[in-house]
Amino acid sequence: MSAPTNTERVQQMYAAFGRGDIQAILGALAPEVTWTVQGPAWLPFFGARRGRQQVAQFFQAIGDKLTFEEFAPREFIANGDRVVVLGCERAKAKATDRPLEGEGAHVFTFRGGQGVDFRECCNTAAFAEAFQGLAKAVA
Repeated sequence: MSAPTNTERVQQMYAAFGRGDIQAILGALAPEVTWTVQGPAWLPFFGARRGRQQVAQFFQAIGDKLTFEEFAPREFIANGDRVVVLGCERAKAKATDRPLEGEGAHVFTFRGGQGVDFRECCNTAAFAEAFQGLAKAVA
């Protein structure tokens, strides 16, 4: 049996997220992974992280602050050690019950079969609007 491709690794991580298996995602990452999500610093799931423990904190913040209605990768584009995923998400901010939605891109970089870097670009305006007025409360 051959090793999975980087695209298959990413697809396995999305499947793990869908079933709430964050440990499977963390296990696919290098110990010193970098994980960056662009957006307003006052929201706890935006910013730069390093290492599996800080990535676990990212997923904890997502679970604490959002209720997902849809999280769908739609297109996987692989080039060498990188996989770019284009997709969409729809969720509600738990603190305000306001909806948010948008399209985004995730960029995974692999070395030796492990994820070493993750970068996300999303509809940051939708997040800020959904959490509007809570900058101090959600941080």
